[in-house]
Amino acid sequence: MNTLPPATFDAFRDHGRPRASLEENLEGARATMEALEQIGIRMDQVTSDLLKQGVKLFAEAFDKLLNAVDRRCKVKIGGEVNPQTLLLPPDLRKGVEEAAEDWQIGGKVRRLWARDASLWTGSDEARWLGWLGIIEDQIENKAHLENLAAEIKQAGFRHALLLGMGGSSLCPEVLKKSFGKMDGFPELFVLDSTDPAQIRAVESKIDVAETIFIVSSKSGSTLEPNIFKQYFFERVKEKVGARQAGSRFIAITDPGSPLERVASEDQFRRVLHGVPSIGGRYSALSDFGMGPASIMGIDAAQFLDRAEAMAVACSHCVPIPNNPGVMLGLTLGELARRGRDKVTLIASPGIADLGAWLEQLLAESTGKQGKGLIPVDREPMGTPQSYGQDRLFAYLRLQTAPDAAQDRFLEQIAAAGQPVIRIDVIDRMNLGQEFFRWEIATAVAGSMLGINAFNQPDVEASKVATRKLTEEYERSGSLPAEEPFFSGNGVSLFSDAANRNALGSRADLAGYLRAHLDRIGDGDYFALLAYIQMNEAHEQALSRMRGAVRDRKRAATCAGFGPRFLHSTGQAYKGGPNSGVFLQITANDAADLPVPGQKYTFGVVKAAQARGDFQVLAERGRRALRVHLEDVESGLKTLESAIGEALK
Repeated sequence: MNTLPPATFDAFRDHGRPRASLEENLEGARATMEALEQIGIRMDQVTSDLLKQGVKLFAEAFDKLLNAVDRRCKVKIGGEVNPQTLLLPPDLRKGVEEAAEDWQIGGKVRRLWARDASLWTGSDEARWLGWLGIIEDQIENKAHLENLAAEIKQAGFRHALLLGMGGSSLCPEVLKKSFGKMDGFPELFVLDSTDPAQIRAVESKIDVAETIFIVSSKSGSTLEPNIFKQYFFERVKEKVGARQAGSRFIAITDPGSPLERVASEDQFRRVLHGVPSIGGRYSALSDFGMGPASIMGIDAAQFLDRAEAMAVACSHCVPIPNNPGVMLGLTLGELARRGRDKVTLIASPGIADLGAWLEQLLAESTGKQGKGLIPVDREPMGTPQSYGQDRLFAYLRLQTAPDAAQDRFLEQIAAAGQPVIRIDVIDRMNLGQEFFRWEIATAVAGSMLGINAFNQPDVEASKVATRKLTEEYERSGSLPAEEPFFSGNGVSLFSDAANRNALGSRADLAGYLRAHLDRIGDGDYFALLAYIQMNEAHEQALSRMRGAVRDRKRAATCAGFGPRFLHSTGQAYKGGPNSGVFLQITANDAADLPVPGQKYTFGVVKAAQARGDFQVLAERGRRALRVHLEDVESGLKTLESAIGEALK
């Protein structure tokens, strides 16, 4: 069967004459072809272009036909979608347009929604695409979220503390920091660190007897949530008694997990189930995000209704140029293939923590097989001259509370020729739209990079290394001994043999840091991996170090607090492009905390996580150096001063 476009049919009816003309005047035809070649017209290129145009027209018509009979394409977008603007230089815009044409001709958006694993690597991707339908499922079953909110409000809890890591904790943290405390509902806090000082700081903010604890873990076997639960379950028993302790706990986990069994044994108040076909970082709109949202007083039904507008806008029924999630993903993927893989995130202060959620989604989804997007969050704003040609800026602007300095900065950056994606978030209740937009975009970018966007092969390596160290501590009562290759002024340096040899012999801390920072080349990034308490003062200190390195080296800079980044950007650092130069920061704990039922303490777990992290970085051939501080506060000042000296 073949087809004839209506325009061709009409033209033939108007002036066509049927005859056997294929073999007429062959010599004249050859002469014509030679003449065309001489004046620069290549018929092979002409026919290739005609083929592309013909296939494109056929694909467009076929899409319209399929959409006409697809009941899902009858759904209209309900509600306003956060606007998106792509400010791209002409050469980059052309590349994105060509990528869009390829996706249209290949019917790839339809294949994505059909859960076609061959769009990525053809392995197990189809098993992890449950998030595509989660909004509709949640809206249909919204009563369980409404009942949860009413129950917790009626119980009168003053505080809620979520205990989780990575995909289980980052969405609730975004909601907590974006919405704050909601009237009549408990104030939500999030714990995702084994640092003893941070655990104490969080505990000091809550009334243990008046707190509902949310233990959140998809697998139910993740180390950190399990030991957080052990610690706080004992604390609750001390306050309200063993018989009442379970009623102060809720679990969010996949059906049949070890955590669900623990919840049953300890008589938890409730168990909310995750969806097995949704990975942690794609779970924001499942109960992993919407359960805590309901507990803290957000109207989950309205939040999901707003998000549904984005899901409809990103469907296969919408032409690619008008599809916000797909166009974002095509931009991310195409620019990454051109070397612009440092996705620099800038968000309005009112939604600033959205960057932390995006970090995990982008890094853990795409950073593997030596490829990937490197998210750059919370880097201090510089001048246009501070940035190299490896950047793509993404500006998430809260329309109800924009920041004038950020507006001016992005205008300058775009005027300087840097590519900028601008997304105007209408209000905080539209954050769900961004969760879905960026999930679609990440899946699209992963397809363009040729990787599985839904696994995290290198995260497990750090977990295995940590497990070996904690098991060693349980057996022997100590971690393996280690020797620094430099010590002075309360600071010691550690590294593996290859990195140690690359640094050579230096006279002082600044000398070693200079040698390490001189390893940063064009297209590289610098990352501070800080296993210390995450607080404002420490973040500001790391920010100043980042700014100094960025301005001197014109390199993108990242910073993460351990161990939380292990469940986020850690995948890209180990499995992504070998373009990172890493400075790990560890420190002595002023006061440790015991883990009930274990020999090891929270401080020992954190130390084991840091060592395991460094071990895997070294095994992957990464450029890494560890700085150990005897005292955190004075040590950070010493380190900042030494970095300043090293950059002179």
